[in-house]
Amino acid sequence: MSRRSGILEFAVLGLLRESPMHGYELRKRLNTSLGIFRAFSYGTLYPCLKTLVASGWLIEEPADEAADAAPATSLTGRRAKIVYRLTPEGKEHFEELLSHTGPDAWEDEHFAARFAFFGQTEREVRMRVLEGRRSRLEERLEKMRASLARTRERLDDYTLELQRHGMESVEREVRWLNELIESERSGRDRRRSGPEGSAQQDTSGETDGLPRRRGDTPPDPSVDTAK
Repeated sequence: MSRRSGILEFAVLGLLRESPMHGYELRKRLNTSLGIFRAFSYGTLYPCLKTLVASGWLIEEPADEAADAAPATSLTGRRAKIVYRLTPEGKEHFEELLSHTGPDAWEDEHFAARFAFFGQTEREVRMRVLEGRRSRLEERLEKMRASLARTRERLDDYTLELQRHGMESVEREVRWLNELIESERSGRDRRRSGPEGSAQQDTSGETDGLPRRRGDTPPDPSVDTAK
């Protein structure tokens, strides 16, 4: 399985954990809520769904039997009648994926997908992923600075400006990560406590000052002139 297909499977499982959906709605959510999937086709999505069904992580249901799923009125044809639902095994598998904090979780596209589901991720795991991402970018920034120092005199003005733009993009994301890590460490993302100090679910879309809106994604990590 390629890294790209692995990211797609992760995102599909995460969205279906929230609620069952048919293919049209799922593709729409991937396009609008997760920016890393701005351009992909049903020819990419449906093989992924079939793989997840074959693995036992999803089941297919007729739309009229999925009472809590949105009606498939936006798409005509046979496919619109199929709703995909996460199985208990699929939920367990997704939770296992959420707990992973290895180097793959720090890379550009995978990190963006992981960040989109931070609201479902344990605080300790979020911290490890954020710190790993920051470390990865700091290494990248060091290489970019070293490369620029070696080649500065051989670059024309436009290429030099492009190099500087790439460095500034990475520096902005490092600053953003520093702010998130500080917020996590200070405990501002904890669930609001009830009157007697008991944990209370926050349904406002925020967790003590940190926005948790679906679709909140990190700065665009696509600029990497060191690769």
